Amino acid sequence: MAIKIFGQHDEATIQQLKRCAAVEEDAPAVLCADGHLGYSMPIGGVVAYRDHVSPSGVGYDIACGNLAVRTNLRAADMTPQEYGRLADAIARRVSFGMGRRNAEPIRDHPVFDAIARSPVEGQRRLLSLAREQLGTVGGGNHYVDLLEDQDGLLWVGVHFGSRGFGHKTATGFLNVASGRAFESHSRLADDMHAPPALLPLAQPSGQDYVAAMRIAGDYAYAGRDAVVDTVLDILGAETTDRVHNHHNFAWEEQHGRETYWVVRKGATPAFPGQRGFVGGSMDDIAVIVSGVESPASKASLYSTVHGAGRVMSRRQAKKAVNFRAVQDRLRARGTVLRGAGADEAPEVYRRLEDVLAKHEGTIRIEHVLRPRIVVMAGPHEHDPYRD
Repeated sequence: MAIKIFGQHDEATIQQLKRCAAVEEDAPAVLCADGHLGYSMPIGGVVAYRDHVSPSGVGYDIACGNLAVRTNLRAADMTPQEYGRLADAIARRVSFGMGRRNAEPIRDHPVFDAIARSPVEGQRRLLSLAREQLGTVGGGNHYVDLLEDQDGLLWVGVHFGSRGFGHKTATGFLNVASGRAFESHSRLADDMHAPPALLPLAQPSGQDYVAAMRIAGDYAYAGRDAVVDTVLDILGAETTDRVHNHHNFAWEEQHGRETYWVVRKGATPAFPGQRGFVGGSMDDIAVIVSGVESPASKASLYSTVHGAGRVMSRRQAKKAVNFRAVQDRLRARGTVLRGAGADEAPEVYRRLEDVLAKHEGTIRIEHVLRPRIVVMAGPHEHDPYRD
């Protein structure tokens, strides 16, 4: 079992990844520098399976990912008052939080047809939910940001996944992996150290999961596109560049002479030339990166970080962080914040620059972005997505 570790991690996180890799002999695995404990498989973890796909490895938030678009607007052309009005408009027009319906529902989209034709009956039954929630953002660490790059241009950046549709799809296949019916209401084990849930690729259950995961991926892409389109409409802006990635997903890939299903949970694909958007905390930089070829890149299974990585649990943060002081600090820096709470404060994350440095030689930084507006769900929103 070959495991490549970037950065420093506690032993529990490393052991969690080792358990996931141990289910197949010599399964390559990677722990990125933003890694920390997750449900069953660590965030920042990557495992390459020959014969299985892992619903717990992909996680509950199937196809969580990032989209960033550069606009034709310059940050300096807007006043602080205009930034405040823009933040209010984003918070008003985009739905944030658990179980939200889109206030501006999307009536027609090809992804709805894909859901209706899903080979998985249980997923087909989620079509109504998918219609209601397409274009909503969710809670936890999911956000809509307006960022300024090193040239003074404004970018729109978003982070979220497949919402309740993906969560229920994941839950269904975790049931299947446990020998239950897809729509079973039996309580699933929610222990962070639960063994990996696996489905054999040679069996219908494995093929069904791959098909359903891909549909959830298309749904997540469509949702992020829709939210960014709304923000562009608010801004009255045009797009001049675009970077879009999943970081909770499984891909069929060739590494060396072998074909694997590479499961990335909170890890961004970074093949040579492939671009990614990686966000930091609300008071930190974000970056646009591209993968480069190197021995370390090969060892990483061409994967990199998806964010800065938590160093404090949500419960710990609510006790330890003075969020009013955080708000005052952001205001002094000229960053407009709407929503969020102590559990998403900058103090609960590593510095993104430090995390990226651990992956030196595997990625190239194209743009450095700094937040001007951060909009998230409110501090009392429950986050059901453990990943």
